[in-house]
Parts: sequence; C-alpha cells; structure tokens
Amino acid sequence: MTETATFKALVLNQQDGRTVSAVTTLTEADLPAGDVLVAVEYSSLNYKDGLAVTGKGKIVRQFPMVPGIDLAGTVLASTAPDYAPGDRVVLTGWGVGERYWGGYAQQARVRADWLVPMPDARDSRWAMAVGTAGFTAMLSVLALEQAGVRPDAAKPVLVTGASGGVGSLAVALLAQLGYRVTAGTGRPENEPYLRELGAVEFVDRETLSQPCRPLEAQRWSGVVDTVGGQVLARALAETDLHGAVAACGLAGGVELPTTVMPFILRGVKLLGVDSATCPAEPRRLAWARLARDLPTAVLDRITQVIPLADVPRWAETILAGQVRGRVVVDLRD
Repeated sequence: MTETATFKALVLNQQDGRTVSAVTTLTEADLPAGDVLVAVEYSSLNYKDGLAVTGKGKIVRQFPMVPGIDLAGTVLASTAPDYAPGDRVVLTGWGVGERYWGGYAQQARVRADWLVPMPDARDSRWAMAVGTAGFTAMLSVLALEQAGVRPDAAKPVLVTGASGGVGSLAVALLAQLGYRVTAGTGRPENEPYLRELGAVEFVDRETLSQPCRPLEAQRWSGVVDTVGGQVLARALAETDLHGAVAACGLAGGVELPTTVMPFILRGVKLLGVDSATCPAEPRRLAWARLARDLPTAVLDRITQVIPLADVPRWAETILAGQVRGRVVVDLRD
C-alpha cells in the first residue's frame, strides 16, 4: 500500500463563537475542487490576513478555512491547458483565503484563471514580497499614469498610509519612476525608512484626518490613498486641477465626507482600484511592470520572512499597526 503524502496547513475553525487557528496535517484529498494543484513555497501576511486569522473581521464566514490571500509556487498537476507541471505561478485575490482555501498551506488546489505566470527571472519569495500589497500599489500607479499624472508635475504625489505594505511599495514605485513623493504617516519614527524608499517630504496622519472643506489649497498632482474615510476626503479636496486620486484602501472607514465639488469644479478623477478581481490582461501587465520597475534591493530591505507557525502572532502584530513593509510566510519546511 502506498503511503499518502501529507503536508502542513494553518486551518481556521470556530470554537465557542471564536476563531481559532492551528497548524494541521492534511492530505491532497482534503483540498477543495480546482483544476490546478500548486506546491506552495511562499505566502504573505496582509492586513486582511490578520483580520481573518484573529477573527477580528468578517473575512471568513465558512469553516474550516485555510487563510492566506496570496500564494506562489510550482504547479504539481493540472487539467487546464494553460498550465503544466513545473510551471511557476502566482495567485493574489479572487476570494482565496476568504471564501476559498488559500496560501497558508504547502499545497493548494485552485482555478487556473486565478493564476498568472511568474515573471521571468523572478522567484516565489520575490512574488510574495510583492504580494497583494505590491500588486495593489502597482495598479494604483498605473491608474495615475493612465489619468495623466506625470513625474514632472509641479506638485508632488501623496501616498497615505505610507508605512504599510501597499503604501511602502507605492512610495518605492513612484520614487523609482521619478515622481516627487510626499508620504503620509502617523508614525514619525518611520520617516527614515520612508526616506530610504524615496519619499522626500512628509505629512502627519493627524493632519490628513482633520475635517476639511470640499475644496482646499491644491497640494498634490495625484494621490495613492490606502486609508479611505476622512483622509480620502482631504486628499480629494487638496488634489490639483485635473489631478487624480487612486483609492485602494478603507482602514480609515468606508464613509466619504465630501461633495461633488472636487469632481465638477476641478475635474479631479477618483479612481477605484480593485486588486481582487482584476482581469487577466491588466493583472499580467501589473506583474510585468513590478518585475521591471520595483528595485529588488528596495524590496529586500522592507521584507521579513517568518515560518507558518508564527502567523497567528504576527496577525495580531499587523492589526496593532506594528508592521511596516512586507511579511513573507515560508511554507517550504
């Protein structure tokens, strides 16, 4: 009789109304349906993962669940024509780690149309150092480019929530592309870190969070907003004539306390960035641009690697706002 191969996974369950997590041994037979089986080498820890693992957000509604909204690895088996064993692949979004079993397991069975090929000359660790955060940051930069926000604009671009994963990578990408970047952060101790990434000016989160008129003095040629709420309202009020704001986060709230005035009197463009269900063509473009435009040395400086067993502890840490940059989860052992 052939022994069934086993692998490790972090599994969430409900116990007395609480979400509990445990590293568990599974077999391929435990995996849900899908047409591509992936040997997962790395995943990553995002704010949404922190909410899922701790149960502090309404992220996971069906149990048991393997969390982890990102994964990267090598195809083990496939019934889909686009992928074959040995192909290196990346997955971000599509409800993985929320409605479908995700990346905190050494194997994942997924749908082929959720995957993209790994960019040439890049590996799984790089892909997960980028992860959903970097992918979202790149989509935001592409949105500003497509809206006509140029590096030579008279006013800087603002990145809110700049110390977080999306914000850090947005700062690095914009600076690499020649933009003058102002970083918005509530953590002044991180200013040297953000300056290393390319920020040249800083604005305190408290200032950005203050109530404002629908139109204020024009300060920004464009904005990548990772916060939402009042911060987004102020960003719109302070964006230059015919500028643009790429909105990709809601940690500061889902309400938008403003009026139509920025849009109809200044022609400001509010650009929604959806990284979860981004179609295939822009998804591949974003990954190609990340491979080209994001300096590997910068990415390495803002990335730390943890084992699977440490995810629950780090989930608490990221929710407490004590993580800067990127946290990669090593699934290889």
